[in-house]
Amino acid sequence: MKKHLRELIESLIFVSLEPLSLEEIKSVLQEFEKEEIEQAIKDLLESYVSNERGIQITLSGGGYFFSTKPEFDMWIRRFLKTAKKSRLSRAALETLSAIAYNQPITLAETSTLRGVDSTHTMKVLLQKKLVKIMGRKKVPGRPLIYRTSDKFLTYFGLNSLQDLPSQEEISKFLEEKEFGE
Repeated sequence: MKKHLRELIESLIFVSLEPLSLEEIKSVLQEFEKEEIEQAIKDLLESYVSNERGIQITLSGGGYFFSTKPEFDMWIRRFLKTAKKSRLSRAALETLSAIAYNQPITLAETSTLRGVDSTHTMKVLLQKKLVKIMGRKKVPGRPLIYRTSDKFLTYFGLNSLQDLPSQEEISKFLEEKEFGE
């Protein structure tokens, strides 16, 4: 059975509807040592990188999942006849940015950062499951506290919030774009 561990993990990732975390894989494969599992995952990832395939295993949102290679996007979208992702409005992107960089955060704090009421936008982001409610702040009125979800990470192709660009990186990008125009 040990010789098929890599294929077993590949099968688990394939059938999972959400990114499959290392902890979830280990909890299913209790018969195996954690070092064996980690090595099998490493070998599996290497086999996808080294082989010429149309699919890849991606680490995003804290877990592994199958995705198509970006260079085939045009033909895949043509086949599926759908857009790559539903576009987020500018208000939604601003709100997500405020939440991502300042979480946990209340609706009032988000609105203050943006300079406009963010109630409607927050509802949309909750419906899209890009943000989630984490509880209530221990201040008068006990407002709800929001933070980004794992779906936020997956949507933007991030493995963790540490992958967000820093303020310095954003400033540098904006300067380069301004200089280029």
